[in-house]
Amino acid sequence: QVQLVESGGGLVQAGGSLRLSCAASERTFSSYSMGWFRQAPGKEREVVAAISWSGDVTYYALSVKGRFTISRDGAENTVYLQMNSLKPEDTAVYYCAARDGLLAEPTMPSEYDYWGQGTQVTVSS
Repeated sequence: QVQLVESGGGLVQAGGSLRLSCAASERTFSSYSMGWFRQAPGKEREVVAAISWSGDVTYYALSVKGRFTISRDGAENTVYLQMNSLKPEDTAVYYCAARDGLLAEPTMPSEYDYWGQGTQVTVSS
């Protein structure tokens, strides 16, 4: 059982930046593909970004492309989401997710095996 713990959320003004972290308990973290999702009130959970187990392949939602960067640190068993030029519409609970192995459909929540508890990101206008 993999445990994922997100941190780094908070309140920021539009145009500001935040960096989310997701620490994994599993020592075989390097074999897991990882994703960041978000869910705003009244909306479905949507993918923000994903990264392959090797770190070579990344995916970004169009709404965040060019503003957000996903990365991973194998030594720290941690995946990051650097969020720049934040907008009020980025306000949501952000979740980290993990899949053991290859990720065929990074946009599908059902592809992921494990989820974190979420961290709130609020962007004020």
